Amino acid sequence: MAKKETTELSDYERQRQENIAQRDKLLKQLALDASSAGLGPGQKPKPVKPTSTHRKKPAVKKVKEEIIPRRTSSRIAGIEADSEIAKRKAEDEYVAVQEAARVKRQRISGPLDLSEIQVAGKGWDKDENFLQSIVDVVSRGANPHKRTFGEEEVKETTNKELRALREKMSGLELYDGFEPNRIKITPERIYSLGFHPVTEKPLVFAGDKLGNLGIFDASRSSNSGKLEPVKIENQDEEEAEDTPNPNITSFHLHTRTISSFQFSPHNPSHLYTSSYDSSLRLLDLTKSSSTEIYAPTDSSLDEPISGVEMDPLSPHLLYFSRLDGHIGRTDTRAPDTVDIFKLSEKKIGGFSLNPSCPHFIATASLDRTMRIWDLRKLSGKKGAQLPALCGEHESRLSVSHAAFNSAGQVATASYDDTVKIHTFEGMSGWTAGLDLTEKEMVPSAIIRHNNQTGRWVTILRAQWQLHPSDSVQRFCIGNMNRFVDVYTSKGEQLAQLGGDGITAVPAVAQFHPTNDWVAAGTASGKLCLWM
Repeated sequence: MAKKETTELSDYERQRQENIAQRDKLLKQLALDASSAGLGPGQKPKPVKPTSTHRKKPAVKKVKEEIIPRRTSSRIAGIEADSEIAKRKAEDEYVAVQEAARVKRQRISGPLDLSEIQVAGKGWDKDENFLQSIVDVVSRGANPHKRTFGEEEVKETTNKELRALREKMSGLELYDGFEPNRIKITPERIYSLGFHPVTEKPLVFAGDKLGNLGIFDASRSSNSGKLEPVKIENQDEEEAEDTPNPNITSFHLHTRTISSFQFSPHNPSHLYTSSYDSSLRLLDLTKSSSTEIYAPTDSSLDEPISGVEMDPLSPHLLYFSRLDGHIGRTDTRAPDTVDIFKLSEKKIGGFSLNPSCPHFIATASLDRTMRIWDLRKLSGKKGAQLPALCGEHESRLSVSHAAFNSAGQVATASYDDTVKIHTFEGMSGWTAGLDLTEKEMVPSAIIRHNNQTGRWVTILRAQWQLHPSDSVQRFCIGNMNRFVDVYTSKGEQLAQLGGDGITAVPAVAQFHPTNDWVAAGTASGKLCLWM
């Protein structure tokens, strides 16, 4: 039976082969007939190029690609497999591939032009590209102890009044009672700093990252002979007797960063402190006690406070700002009575009350704006009210701080490397909720200033002298080159304070309210003082 199936299959296969041969013969005959009749396939017509009025784009410069040896087929070349010629050909191809790979990995020692080595993205223009926005920042990087203002600028001043003021402020000398690296006023990085209002002697207060408050009495120096000696490692007993200790005391008031503090304008013995631990505290220097003034009712809430200010006209009204974009107001006689205003969707880094008209508030936010608010006009439902927005100015990058002076001017520092001064005339006569025009919000002066502090230096803030003795409005701000800059309200630089022994950026700078004293703190908790 198996034999019969094999025979039938063979007959079928033979018949199939005959059919294929007949079909091929017929197709060839048809092709010959069509060719002789002129019906064969011809050349395709060239496509007509569409006409256009648009300008032709410049040809993109092709990057010269490296030519890699191409593999060829031994079978097509007529080379038998496993022959000596085939083996030699395979070895040559392997060596060529290895050499190409070696050249590709080889280091290029010469200069490279980015426009010639670009592999992806838009065409690269050396003069106009997205990196140009940061070139200026890089070129203005910190250059320790390199001055940008000094004696030459003072001598070249033609205005007599300005020159006298520059000579006066540039004449401030670095405190010589102790070297700056020995005045460690706080254990950790300084975030807030200020003078006690007393004019008889310089008392400097500083708050650090871990909630410590340090106090330094600069009236007692190493030259006064009134201080107790301090033992220093690897020092003989006789040498230790001649090495006094700075008069520094520190207290652990908060559990987190002391972001800001202010002496009460009505009672100089009262110091109000704000912290990232979500609380406000009152330090009574006469009673030597610290009490909590405000904190969230729910202790589990995390609402870091970035600033605090006392109303200069009301002895019990306290304002504060939070990192979540809120401004708060509380009465110290009734701490449970708190008004909260949501003024920004992003972080409010600093705020300030107008000393003459405290119902006006200036806020600086991560949303790149400086805004002026009027608390006399509130709108919205109870519990969600908002003060009237008088006007806003938007910077290119985030605004770190805003500070009012007694003349109604606001100084801001922002990450676009500028310090801007806004001048508002006659604020005491403004109607409630006055809407300022865009022109009225334009800065009256813009100062180029490197504000790129990075991660390890506290944010630079422009701080006004509250009550200058000569009535000339001025402010100070830390300098990344390890100086403190002093400017007028017109943007004119008065001084660049420095000195030997300053080993870090004095980022947190502050004037004494009335005396021409300037103090500044560093990230290592050390103090610089000019008097």
